Parts: sequence; C-alpha cells; structure tokens
Amino acid sequence: MIDLVVLLAFVPAVAAIVVSPGPDSIYTLTQSLSGGRATGLAASLGTATGVLVHTAAAVLGLSAILRTTASAYLLVKYLGAAYLVYLGVQLLRSEEQFDLGTDAGTAEQSLAGSYRKAVAINVSNPQVAVFVLAFFPQFVPPSANAPLQLSLLGVVYAGLSLLYLAGVALFASRARQFLLDSARTQRLVRYASGSVLIGFGAKLALEGRPT
Repeated sequence: MIDLVVLLAFVPAVAAIVVSPGPDSIYTLTQSLSGGRATGLAASLGTATGVLVHTAAAVLGLSAILRTTASAYLLVKYLGAAYLVYLGVQLLRSEEQFDLGTDAGTAEQSLAGSYRKAVAINVSNPQVAVFVLAFFPQFVPPSANAPLQLSLLGVVYAGLSLLYLAGVALFASRARQFLLDSARTQRLVRYASGSVLIGFGAKLALEGRPT
C-alpha cells in the first residue's frame, strides 16, 4: 500500500498536471458537446485507461526506451501529433458534428469510438510516458516494492484523471443545449474545437524531447 505521507505529497502534485489544459481535456469537452454526457464520460474513461497503459509501460521498462532513444520518441511523438491534427481536421470538415438533431450512429458505436480515440490520444503522447517514468519514482521509498508502488501511483493518477474529466464531461453536457442552440454557435464551437486540437498536434510535433 501507499504510505499516507507519500499519498498526501503525490496527489496535489499530480492533480496540478491533471487539471492543466491538454488534448485529453479538449477531446473530452468536444465529445461531451457533440454527443452528450455518456460520450464525454466514455472519453474520460479512455484517458484513464491510457494512463494505466503508460503506467504498465513504466513498470515493464518500455517507457525508458522513449526517454533514452531519440528515434523512438520522435516516432511516437509524430504519430501522436498527426493523430491530433487528423481529429482536428475531421472536426473542421464535419458540419453535423455538433448538430443536436443529428443521429450520427448508434449510441454504442459512438461510445466505443469516443473511448478508443481517447485511449489513442493519451497513449500516443510520449510526454505522458516520460512524465510517468520521471515523476513517479520520486514517490517510491527505497524500502518499497517499486513495481507495486508504481502501479498503485498509476491507479491514483488514472483515478484523478477520470474524476476531473468526468466533471468536465458533466459540465459540458449540461451546457451543450445553451451553446449549440443555433447553427452559428455550432459552427463556432466546431471551428474552435478543431483548431485547438490541430494546435495541440502542432505543439507536440514542435516540442523537444524532455531531458
């Protein structure tokens, strides 16, 4: 188990990272506005799943490859950046994305798609992998079982991410009827969301590898 002192130090530190604006939160917000509460919650669950994937990679040592091998880091970084740009372009091109009266498919397909894309956004971001690998060990006491401690810290991180993004999803789903009450506001939200995702993709592509 995690020592209480360690937990009290870890939670505020990682919470500051969780609430920082990023592609995960923007995607959850977008999904909540376009598909409603359940779609946004599926996206938040996808992000939490991505955090667990990064944690597992750190425990297995796979994240160390991204941290020490420039070519591997660049490959994952550009794939992640390209995926964000792709999602942003899709938003800009999809005129019915935020149409409240449009049935874009079955609810099950929408939820599954939102979940899968959120997982992909998080997993394809090498900065999350490097963060987990560099940040988590600072909260592992020398006497602790390192793999177990890292795993538990990952669960806490995923839980905080899910809690925060679920709050974003619930807020956005309640506001969607007011924000998307006309074709003009639907267009503005679509352009803004797509542009922000493209911007995050460009930012990821241009950022250097953390040391």
